[in-house]
Amino acid sequence: MKPKILSWNVRGLNDRNKRLCIKSLLRSWKIDVVCIQETKLRTVDRRLIRNLWGCLYVGWSYLPSEGAAEGVLLMWDKRVVEVTEECIGTYSVANLFKNVVDGPNSDSERRRLWEELAGVHCLWDVPWCMGGDFNITRFPSARSGNSHISTAMEEFSEFMFDLDLMDLPLIGGKFTWSNSRGWSRLDRFIISPSWEAHFPELRQKRLAQVCSDHFPILLDCGGVHRGCQYF
Repeated sequence: MKPKILSWNVRGLNDRNKRLCIKSLLRSWKIDVVCIQETKLRTVDRRLIRNLWGCLYVGWSYLPSEGAAEGVLLMWDKRVVEVTEECIGTYSVANLFKNVVDGPNSDSERRRLWEELAGVHCLWDVPWCMGGDFNITRFPSARSGNSHISTAMEEFSEFMFDLDLMDLPLIGGKFTWSNSRGWSRLDRFIISPSWEAHFPELRQKRLAQVCSDHFPILLDCGGVHRGCQYF
């Protein structure tokens, strides 16, 4: 099994037409697992999930919104992956998946996120993949108008080094967020070496920007570039 995993900051799911647009795109991209950020929803029920996922075999976990720019929703195709453990934190949603087919914004808040993810990382000795809008760049070149390395950048790189995580190249563009004032690479997937060993053909690709100032990013564990095939 070579899943397709999508991370997308959608800037809100309150609009029904926007949800239908997202549903159509998820179907056309053939996504198996999707992590949606900034849902701006306090509750998520089956009716809303049906507005987003075009398949009956859907599982989901969510972190409710406590403000205007919060909320995380994780959805997956239960025919592809099975959840064996779940951890809903203050800032993150973490699930331990098993393949169905082949088995086994502030600096202080960001530091607590690194600590939270490091704690979950210690619980599960498995190949790791983390994806989302981290709201921080790793290098000055990944943000327009930035010429110095900040403390937050250094702490992000230290977090990745301590957990032995890899930052994958991004195919399709240099940044994942843009508006009239600038651009940055805020969204990404970071993986463990064992994840890359399990999926040696994996690619991270930026998709078209729709419905949000963030681009959706696709982690294709079977390979994005194969001749002239498109999806």
